[in-house]
Amino acid sequence: MAIESTPAYSRLRGSSVGHVYNEAAFHYFLAADRSRAQRSPRAMVLVLVSLRLSPGRSDFLTDSLASTLFTGLVACVREVDFVGWYRQDRVAGAVLPQGTVSSAELRSLVRNRVLTSLKKSLPVDASTYLHVRVVRLGRKEER
Repeated sequence: MAIESTPAYSRLRGSSVGHVYNEAAFHYFLAADRSRAQRSPRAMVLVLVSLRLSPGRSDFLTDSLASTLFTGLVACVREVDFVGWYRQDRVAGAVLPQGTVSSAELRSLVRNRVLTSLKKSLPVDASTYLHVRVVRLGRKEER
């Protein structure tokens, strides 16, 4: 499948979510939010979700799994957050603007919230291979 280079929505077949940002749109908005976070005392969190059947490699998501994954991801984020393809058909992403909570505590809270939501919606065999990475973006924390 060719990667769409024009920012737009991707339609998810069989999903109650309907649309998520395609890879180009997701990276466009991620760059804008990353720049904003660098100038602000508030952090931003990037959540990356994939299935890894083998170590270090994200596998392609079927339409059905992608639909289920995005439904679970949308269920655990707020209206101000956005979701889409970080890497088309392989890695789902979400960007969550945050307050000034410490980095380790923030990443742990977000990761647990996402894992709990996704494990409820994904089939057991798929949730075994679920990989969730949470990255804090913004200014370096002062110690």
